[in-house]
Amino acid sequence: MAEIYATTQDYVVHKWHHYIPIYDRYFGKYRGTKVRFLEIGVDKGGSLQMWRRFLGEDAVLFGVDIKKKCKEFDGVSGQVRIGSQDDPDFLNSVIDEMGGVDVVLDDGSHQMPHIEASLRTIYPRLEIGGTYMIEDLHAAYWKGFEGGFDAEANFFNTVRKIVDDMHERYHHQGYHVPELEGAVSGLHVHDSIVVIDKDAVHPPTHSKVN
Repeated sequence: MAEIYATTQDYVVHKWHHYIPIYDRYFGKYRGTKVRFLEIGVDKGGSLQMWRRFLGEDAVLFGVDIKKKCKEFDGVSGQVRIGSQDDPDFLNSVIDEMGGVDVVLDDGSHQMPHIEASLRTIYPRLEIGGTYMIEDLHAAYWKGFEGGFDAEANFFNTVRKIVDDMHERYHHQGYHVPELEGAVSGLHVHDSIVVIDKDAVHPPTHSKVN
């Protein structure tokens, strides 16, 4: 992954270096498959090119961006659709066109309400066994992105709610993020990145072996 990133040409891609092994860890299993990969945020097109090289020619690769100029990248390394990540109708239309979605990478506006809206719209449609990654979450602490250390909209407060929802059977206080109910098998927090594993969740069982 590091070599692919470092040798990206023609289009600009900008990533924090510590993201690279995290991408490898969570997306490596999809290489050479027909994975349906949706990236929120196209920017200058280099990221889509990087993902095409990493995932392979069989991947169904789509990017969405609100900036109309990003349309120039449509058909280069993947398909690009113009619209807002907080528009459920737009997001659902893109997923319909993709034939479903297996992986989501939210590298979009980084605005707290937008991150929340995308997650709540897309996650119910994410395939079982899929991966939902949100990056650049240092923005959760910045007021310019409607975040802040004590801000209610700070996305890490939603992360805590998801953790509570994963353990609802023990506290019986109901679900705070019902769109994810019963389908979060793992939640991973890295520096500025959150990864959610989607899988069917069954009541835990235990036994005693003597």
